Amino acid sequence: MKKLRKSSWIAIAFFIYVTATAAYLLPRNTVTSDTEKYLTLAGGYVIVLALWLVLRKKEKLQEQRRREATNDNLNK
Repeated sequence: MKKLRKSSWIAIAFFIYVTATAAYLLPRNTVTSDTEKYLTLAGGYVIVLALWLVLRKKEKLQEQRRREATNDNLNK
């Protein structure tokens, strides 16, 4: 089984959290309109997507720096 990257499991955990919170709290909220509820949920998913993209980019940069460091050490 392939190991999940840290960026993936953190994003999956937040996705599950946002979904569970929305499933529990949004139907009980009678003060806001349905449109506002859906926009709130969509905003949460956009934040999770942005988090995943940022963490993924960070992992790629770390991997690139690690490869460059090992190449520099081998060339010396």
